[in-house]
Amino acid sequence: MSLPVLVAVPGTPEARIVAGWEPLRREVVVVRRCADLAEVLAAAGAGLARAAVLGADLAGADAEAVDALVRHGVGLLVLLPDDERATALEHRWRGLGARRFAGAGDDPAVLARAAVAAAEAVGRPAVADEEGHARTGVVHEHAAEPAAPGAGPGRTVAVWGPAGSTGRSTVAVNLAAELAAAGAVTVLADLDTRGACVGQLLGLLDDAPGLLAAVRAGTEGRLDAGTLQRHATLVLPGLAVLTGSPEPRRWSELRPVGLRRVLEVAAGSADWVVLDLSGGLDDDEDGLRDAATAVALEAADVVLVVGGADPVGLQRWIRTWQRLEEVAPGTPAVAVLSRVRASAVGAPAHRRVSAALHRFAGVSDAVLLPEDAAADAAVLAGRTLGEVAARSPLRRALEQLAQQLEDGVATPLLPGAAEEALGVLGAI
Repeated sequence: MSLPVLVAVPGTPEARIVAGWEPLRREVVVVRRCADLAEVLAAAGAGLARAAVLGADLAGADAEAVDALVRHGVGLLVLLPDDERATALEHRWRGLGARRFAGAGDDPAVLARAAVAAAEAVGRPAVADEEGHARTGVVHEHAAEPAAPGAGPGRTVAVWGPAGSTGRSTVAVNLAAELAAAGAVTVLADLDTRGACVGQLLGLLDDAPGLLAAVRAGTEGRLDAGTLQRHATLVLPGLAVLTGSPEPRRWSELRPVGLRRVLEVAAGSADWVVLDLSGGLDDDEDGLRDAATAVALEAADVVLVVGGADPVGLQRWIRTWQRLEEVAPGTPAVAVLSRVRASAVGAPAHRRVSAALHRFAGVSDAVLLPEDAAADAAVLAGRTLGEVAARSPLRRALEQLAQQLEDGVATPLLPGAAEEALGVLGAI
C-alpha cells in the first residue's frame, strides 16, 4: 500500500522529487503539494497523510509545528540544501524536535525510503546514530544534542500544592538558594501562571520576564545552554533565576512545547532545576491555563507538595496529596507543611500536625516548616533567608530539606483510599 505524503519544499527540488516519485507510486504517493506550513498542518490534521517532506528553509517552522505533526501521527523528513547552510539548518531543526534528515539532492528512491522510515518511526523513541551529522544519501536519527557538552542530566524538583498562599514560592526560592549554597549549579524558574512573584521575592523587578523569552527561543528552535544563560539572572553564586510574568494575562505565552525544551536545556546544564508552580490544578476540559503546571509535573524527578499548617490549609493539602497518583504517577513526592504554629492548631504544634497527616493521609515523614518572622524580613529585603537570617529556624529547616533532596528522596507511600471524612480535622 502506498504511503500518502505531503510535500512542501521551496524552490526547484520539489518538482524534481515529485517527478522522481512517479515511477514509485507503489511505495509513496504525493497527496498534496503544500504552499506553506499552514497548509501542511491543515492537511496533517485532516488525516490526509502519514509523512511530510519539508524543506529546511520552509518559512514559519517552529517546535509547535513539529509537535503537531507528531500528534497527528505524521512522520517528518527534513530536506537539507547541498550548500554551506546545511549544518546551521540541521542544528535549528534538531532544536525544534526534528530527528530525520536527508539531502535535497538525494536520489528520489532514497528519499522515498526515507519518507517511509519517517512514517514508521512515529511513536518510537529516537535512537542515536554512530556518525552523528552525516546527511547525504541516508537518513539519520538521534536524540537531541545535550544542552551543554559533557553536562550530566540535572534533577528537577517541582514545588506544587493546593491553591492559596501556602508558602510555595518561599520554599522554592530558599530551597534553590540552599542547593546553590551547597555547591550545586541551580536554576530557579517561576512557572506560576496566576501570580508569579519569585522576581519580587528576590528584588528583581524585571519588565522582561526571562522565562517567557526562553520559552519563545525554545519554540523557535533557538534555545541552547548559552541562550538560556542570557535570559536568566544570576542572583547568587551558582543560582540563576528565570523570572516569570507578574501579569497573569500572559499565561498563554508559556507554550508547552517551548517550555519542555527550556526544562530539557536547564536540566542538561544544571545540577538542580527548581520549579515554582501555580497552586492546584483546574479540572476544566482543556486545562490550558494549567498546561505549564502539567508539563512541570511530568518533567519532575521529585514533587514537593506544600500546604499551610492550619485546619483549612491541611484540608486542602490532603485533597491535593490524594491527586498525586493522577497528576504525577510514579514520581517521588515530599510532604511539606509551612507556618507550623500552636496558635493555629494547638500545642505541641508539630505533634498535632503530624498526627493529622498520619491519620487522614497516611503520611508519617512530612517536612514541617515553623512559623518564622525571618520570612517577612527576607521578603522586605528582597533577599533569601540565608542572606538575612542565616540562623533562623525556617532557614535551618530548608537547609535540611535541601540536604534530604541531595541525599536522595525515597518514594513515600502515596495516599490510597482515605476512608475518613476530610472535614473531620478536629483531631488536630
